[in-house]
Amino acid sequence: MLSFLTFVPTIQASVSVSAERAILMDQTTGRVLYEKNAENPTLIASITKIMTAIIAIESGKLNEKVKISDNAILTEGSSIYLKKEDEMNLKDLVYGLMLRSGNDAAVAISEHVGGSLEGFAFLMNEKARWIGMNHSHFDNPHGLDSDTHFSSAYDMALLTKYAMNNPLYKEIFATTSYKANARDYPWLNKNKLLTHLYEYSTGGKTGFTRAAGRTLVSTAEKNGQTLIAVTINAPNDWQDHIQLLEWGGFEKFPLRKLQEPTTFPLISAVNQENIIIANITDEVFYPLADEEIQNVQKKNYMLEEPGTYQQIGKRGYYLDGKLITDTTIYQISADENQDESFWNKVGQQLKRISGMNSD
Repeated sequence: MLSFLTFVPTIQASVSVSAERAILMDQTTGRVLYEKNAENPTLIASITKIMTAIIAIESGKLNEKVKISDNAILTEGSSIYLKKEDEMNLKDLVYGLMLRSGNDAAVAISEHVGGSLEGFAFLMNEKARWIGMNHSHFDNPHGLDSDTHFSSAYDMALLTKYAMNNPLYKEIFATTSYKANARDYPWLNKNKLLTHLYEYSTGGKTGFTRAAGRTLVSTAEKNGQTLIAVTINAPNDWQDHIQLLEWGGFEKFPLRKLQEPTTFPLISAVNQENIIIANITDEVFYPLADEEIQNVQKKNYMLEEPGTYQQIGKRGYYLDGKLITDTTIYQISADENQDESFWNKVGQQLKRISGMNSD
């Protein structure tokens, strides 16, 4: 099975950011379009809550009532002003966590889902390991400063890429205002990109501590392309993100179509005398700069025996010799082939062309 790489040769987007650490990633393909000290671990403040939220959402406990502890209400920093002995739906707490960055909500969530702060931190680190966040360690659900609580811009982009595949997380991430059942007023999202600064914003999470500085994760969609931007210790983070998303991503690296659905003849991998009729059913897109397009090449790889659903191989797409993405090649059965005589003629010609195995 072929896999694709996220770090490939590229002409980095020519943008300047105030952030000490930053990354811009294409959400669909994982391609890194811009990076600045992106793999260096550091304090991350409240963007930690992205991990807290996705674990809570995946816990299966969203409809459960959460009893608020003294530990939760006494947590310092930003708050949704929970009260002792309050009971709030876990789902509502996740909204308070993400829109208002409530540290009290983070502790209440962690105690309910993980049994304790320590138990929840274990879940966070297991999830980070599973996602591939190799420069991260979590010891709390809110992001208050700790020498043993850190991540990197790259890891936070990976986490966001993972979380955005969850429909409820994606919905919460994009919510500008939410009224919990236990409140008589709505929570308004702190993310100014989403509320009024950037029309293509689809969500985000803010963060700040004096030690970490301003931290921000944001997502945006334009012309069918989705991007993730992360900045850490960024004095001018709103402008950084607009620059990264608009000029570093959508303008510099738009999605290019590498493949249309197509039908074509192939020499069988099992018997070189046989011609099979194959097809590719998917369109394939990849973010590329203008100067990279001509450097993309494709190559077919055939299985010795057909796989599930008549999968007979893969077509890989390469940029400067590095695999960037791939798609599946299928065999068409005889009753699906509407013009077998035509393909037989083409097949005979194909046999005479040594080494040809693509359309």
